[in-house]
Amino acid sequence: MRTSSPIRRVAVAAVALTSTALAVTGCGGTSDSGGSAADSTGGSAASSSLPSVEADPALADRVPADIASDGVITVGTDSTYAPSEFLAEDGSTIVGFDVDLFSLVAAKLGLEAEFQTAPFDSIIAGVGSGRYEVGVSSFTVNPDRLAEATMISYFDAGTQWATKAGNPQGIDPEAPCGARVAVQKGTVQAEDITARSAECTAAGEPEITIDQYEGQDEATAAVVSGKDDAVLADSPVMAYAVKQTNGQLELLGDVYDAAPYGYVVPKDQTDFAQALADAVAALIADGTYEQVLQNWGVEGGAIDTPTVNPTVG
Repeated sequence: MRTSSPIRRVAVAAVALTSTALAVTGCGGTSDSGGSAADSTGGSAASSSLPSVEADPALADRVPADIASDGVITVGTDSTYAPSEFLAEDGSTIVGFDVDLFSLVAAKLGLEAEFQTAPFDSIIAGVGSGRYEVGVSSFTVNPDRLAEATMISYFDAGTQWATKAGNPQGIDPEAPCGARVAVQKGTVQAEDITARSAECTAAGEPEITIDQYEGQDEATAAVVSGKDDAVLADSPVMAYAVKQTNGQLELLGDVYDAAPYGYVVPKDQTDFAQALADAVAALIADGTYEQVLQNWGVEGGAIDTPTVNPTVG
């Protein structure tokens, strides 16, 4: 666990996006920075090619007083999950499509978004304890998470496998028994591969060796290095990792189990959750939402109607 958390703030009245200069690896290395670049004051470096987002007073009035009092909303995020949320080349600026989109949502509510790096599997508990005012970290909405928190859908993603280019170990996602598979701790993919391994042993087949990593970048790097045979993660994350590893990885099989991502707020903050949903809806209506997703090449996950506590299987 880090002793200090990288922080990124975005100005309230006029938040802008940058062009698609996306080249930070999902494998723990560094290359060109992507997403919203930070200036020397820690704010967003505005782009003249995309519109700003102004605060909506009606939405701002619905922000809880304890959040509105300082004008800042503290966001817990796992900054290892490119292109959703990850560190830019400077090693401290948190960037990604989740970061850009929620920064604009916050701006609609008259707030600055302050992103703090945290271990993925600690964020929901951190929201519940008050350490963070919202969790934004590609959280797939599922019944277990809905039991702990209120969630607001804003994007759709599924699960995707990847392996080394050429699939040297002959991994079949439909028959992975005996394989060595990398996943990030606390993810739906960790649950998925654990259940698959149990099915293998129940059928008399070898178990799956499951290597769980704190960060998705570590899981991806384990396959690039040959330590693990395959990796699975959310579909936009795997597609981005394949692109950024310059041909060292390839996607394997089809995307499956599509489900919404959700922002996380405390269980009792359903009114604030609806304000967040309405802010996302406003960005969808004015086209800014689509611009963010296109900027990062993830427009395939766009949704039409953000929902508080959506029904999931």
